[in-house]
Amino acid sequence: MSTGTSDQDALQTESRIPIQPLYRPADVAGKEYEAVLGDPGAFPFTRGARPAGTRRGWIHRELSGEGDPRRSNEQFKYLLGLGQMGLDVIGDTATMGLLDPDHPFARHAVGTQGVSICCLDDFRELYREIPLDRVSLSHSLPAIFTVAGLYALALERGVSPANMRGSVIQSPFFCEDCGYAVHMPFALRLRLAADAIEFSAREMPKFHTFLEDTYYISENGIDAVEEMALGFIEVRGLIRELLARGLDIDSFGPRIAILVNCRMDFFEEVAKIRATRRLFARMMRDEFGAKDPRSWAVNISVHTSGLSLTAQQPVNNIVRGAVQALAMACAGVQALEVSTFDEAFRTPSPEAHIVGLRTQQVVELESRVTQVADPMGGSYYVESLTDEIESRISEMIGRIEGMGDMAKLADSGFFRRMFDEATERHSRALIDGTLPKVGVNVHAVADEEDTLLREVAERKFEPSRERIEWMAAYRAGRDARAVEQALRGLYEAALDTSQSLMPAVIAGTRAGATNGEMAGVLRMAYGRPADPFGVLSDPIAVTASA
Repeated sequence: MSTGTSDQDALQTESRIPIQPLYRPADVAGKEYEAVLGDPGAFPFTRGARPAGTRRGWIHRELSGEGDPRRSNEQFKYLLGLGQMGLDVIGDTATMGLLDPDHPFARHAVGTQGVSICCLDDFRELYREIPLDRVSLSHSLPAIFTVAGLYALALERGVSPANMRGSVIQSPFFCEDCGYAVHMPFALRLRLAADAIEFSAREMPKFHTFLEDTYYISENGIDAVEEMALGFIEVRGLIRELLARGLDIDSFGPRIAILVNCRMDFFEEVAKIRATRRLFARMMRDEFGAKDPRSWAVNISVHTSGLSLTAQQPVNNIVRGAVQALAMACAGVQALEVSTFDEAFRTPSPEAHIVGLRTQQVVELESRVTQVADPMGGSYYVESLTDEIESRISEMIGRIEGMGDMAKLADSGFFRRMFDEATERHSRALIDGTLPKVGVNVHAVADEEDTLLREVAERKFEPSRERIEWMAAYRAGRDARAVEQALRGLYEAALDTSQSLMPAVIAGTRAGATNGEMAGVLRMAYGRPADPFGVLSDPIAVTASA
């Protein structure tokens, strides 16, 4: 089968940046080292966020969470026993969409694409016997409810929230368009994000509640430049919201982090990380006036691309994960998760977890690429590509921000159209072969020959329907009056836009309210139906004049 590529097609990056067959000193001439590169750990942090020699390697994690909290807790302990250095938890579709597991539209998928989490009892079980102040706990879960659950759990255990490390993703700008829609207006989504960040800056200063997630927005086919431009637009929007509240940039700047994607274009992905560090440093110091050097040096975590992996010949995905992990090791990221061979079918199986974790361990311990900081630094090609990517990201940020208010852009469907066009573009590239994919449009084999690892990859994972019965017992056993009072308190707090919602969410969490109930009350306060699908009654009764 033909790859469909030509010499002209080959001489460009995956982001369609034209490249040359050879790079020479002239391609990077005239650049002052200290201003453009600098040593690792020094402004503008192109070569690394930390000084050379301070720490080699990165935090090894694998995406985890499946079924109910008890099952996920067992999974966490299994991974920590394999040498994993931190946890990265993903919620199932209902959790991410702020629906409780007994919602009629959630019942048939509970726990199948992540863990089902909806209340404080779930956090208690999820982190049973996990030391909250000694293990880094990262979350792809709804931010403000996760911060509330962790905070309440820490207080119960006698652990200082100030000692907790980890992160939770923020996605107020784009979640309705390409992620897990929460059916909330932009203003409420932005408020929830800013409230969680402001609270954490004060009460959980080691926790990255300001984690920009560009991974999920890029899994529909947007390229590396688009990924980071949109990520910076969201970061900048959140920063402006926090500054408008009177916060000092250095009160939260050191805890900003970015979770990015890593595709198969090795050198472009290395250059993307380097360009991102430089752009961030200049933005924080020169535009937003941060004075603390820690605010200039962004922490970057990576989840390798699930979109780059295939259902055909899943064994090939092991190689893809290794290539991507090596690229990020060379780029000097702070944490890494490898999507492994069964990504196209399910959240990772135990076998896939071992492959992903061992891939990271082999790359770090055996390849020796971490012995020297920024080993790609000084490459004529990588330096030229870093400059070009930085320039293109900056141009795109300026162009989109020049269109006006981001809330209006989001509500008008501007970003949704971008994501839809990227999906179509990616599909065309696979069909016409301009994006070669081994096992799909080149070097394919007959279905009956495609057997390696397929039995493991296609192993079914049944929905955790027992969660529905558990929810009924949970609701019957809690203090209904306390829940009602907490939900009313949250509703009243939401009506007053000068209030932070964080105290009321924590109170609701501790009283036993579910995330679905609290989300419903917040929607009501902003004039939306409590249940976006119109099948459940309102969590509380309110009058039109309330």
